[in-house]
Amino acid sequence: MAKFQDIIGQEQIKEHLQSALMTGKISHAYIINGEKFSGKEFIAQIFAMALQCEKEGKEPCHECHSCKQALSFNQPDIIRVTHEKPNTISVDDVRTQINNDIAIKPYSSPYKVYIVSEAEKMTPQAQNALLKTLEEPPAYAVILLLTTNVNSLLQTILSRCVVLNMKPVSDELMREYLMKQLQVPDYKAEVCTAFARGNVGKAKMLASSEEFENVKSEALSLLKGIKDIDVTEMIAAIKRVNEYKMDVNDYLDIICIWYRDVLLFKATNDVNHLVFREEIQNIRKVAGRTSYEGLEAVLQALEKAKSRLNANVNFDLTVELLLMEIKENG
Repeated sequence: MAKFQDIIGQEQIKEHLQSALMTGKISHAYIINGEKFSGKEFIAQIFAMALQCEKEGKEPCHECHSCKQALSFNQPDIIRVTHEKPNTISVDDVRTQINNDIAIKPYSSPYKVYIVSEAEKMTPQAQNALLKTLEEPPAYAVILLLTTNVNSLLQTILSRCVVLNMKPVSDELMREYLMKQLQVPDYKAEVCTAFARGNVGKAKMLASSEEFENVKSEALSLLKGIKDIDVTEMIAAIKRVNEYKMDVNDYLDIICIWYRDVLLFKATNDVNHLVFREEIQNIRKVAGRTSYEGLEAVLQALEKAKSRLNANVNFDLTVELLLMEIKENG
């Protein structure tokens, strides 16, 4: 379903938009700012549907003609702005799809709603063209700019929009959603939640990704045997990550979560809060042989490796240094 109550977390945004619907105080422009996959499009779709819903409530009814059209992406007064160049929304895209279109009154609804995904890709010229419309919008216009980087938008645009920032969803809500709604087993929900860092879309993708499962088991088998293999074998193992087209940082996160589990178990002797609970025998073994200083050194080495890779330091060299540190201390 697509209703406000189906949005996981984001209470402030829900409250703001539903209050606007109830009071009729709708702004001409909103910016929804949040990570990729965090659910910006879902929120924009629900708000657009509710604005056009014939029942005029604080939730789209899903039953009227407008809601049915919106659900099949055929509502003529909900316009999704597209762009042909993958990394750019050009001045022509804005002129043809927003500026020239907005002067035409709505076809069958109270509003014309424009949804601009990836708004951070607007060129400065495109943003300036949009500014002209934001300065004097017709009464029926509502523009929704969805962006992963609010700082890429001109200050003059920000000052004319209501900015709504997506917040990370709590681990508790995330786990509950994965287990109840998506029927994900608890140990898997735990791993996906630890990884997604408050991003619902990412958690959903990880939960259904076979690739993630493969990468996870490969990383764990490397860690379990790390004392017995040499560095060239280790580097070969990590190079296989590239075959999975998975971000190396995600791979390093798996290693990081493993050593945090080891540290937590060493400190508390408690299995309940571990992410990799099903690996308790191996975690117990590593915790028994490793000192607190050693675990601290490993976690610091992981952070250092991440910043080196982000700074484009040579991959093999970075990973070799990291694995030597792990082999010695972990």
